[in-house]
Amino acid sequence: CTLGSVCHIGNNLSLTSGGSVPTAQNVRWKSLDFKTILTWTVEKSEYTYTVQYFDGENGDWITAQDCIDISEVECDLTKELMPLDRFELIDIIVLEFSLMDVNESTVILNITHPLTSIIKRQKQQTLKDILQTDLKYKISYYKSGSTGKREKIFDSSTPEMSGLDPGQSYCFMVAAFIPSRPKATQHGAWSAPQCRQGDTHVLQDLSLGAWVGIIFILITVLIIFITTTVLCCRRNQRRHKSLQTSQSLVLR
Repeated sequence: CTLGSVCHIGNNLSLTSGGSVPTAQNVRWKSLDFKTILTWTVEKSEYTYTVQYFDGENGDWITAQDCIDISEVECDLTKELMPLDRFELIDIIVLEFSLMDVNESTVILNITHPLTSIIKRQKQQTLKDILQTDLKYKISYYKSGSTGKREKIFDSSTPEMSGLDPGQSYCFMVAAFIPSRPKATQHGAWSAPQCRQGDTHVLQDLSLGAWVGIIFILITVLIIFITTTVLCCRRNQRRHKSLQTSQSLVLR
């Protein structure tokens, strides 16, 4: 097991049975959004299970009160891992946000805090309630159609993104950032991108291939125009020369 604790799953005989006692296999933590589930696999049997975990701070084996003589092959250890500072390895779920335009070069992101499975004083706690000032917000943004990304970190859940190029389309992503955690678990998952539509002209959104096609067409039209003009000029010159020759013959 991980998360700073060592787990022990004991077998308890609930019905008389012969043979050896089966051993729990594939013991795993599943930790997300401050909800921690311990799972394991075992051959089908008539045994029940009791889960204990080792508290490294006190040096004691502690029995999980909700997982005594259970027949299931999973145990919810969320309550057992209180106080909350034991959750430093738990993954943080994706944050959600909305965009609000202030002006052409400024936009505000309104980030919402998801509810967790933690209940304190009969109130379901949000991510902000648990992490408080430890929770920061990392914003990744880029111009629509561009591969170059920039990142900024904010303390507020309503960060103001200023200095944007007027008329340009920008896309934004948000992730929870917890600098007090170990580096490997500081960063939450990125949200889906949300884009702010700019007032760019349709030509600014054309791809390189489209521009090449437009230039090719313009060059072709220019060549046709020049060729047609030259041919018309030559034809007019011939007519003019022919007319002069005819007039000369008449005078004679």
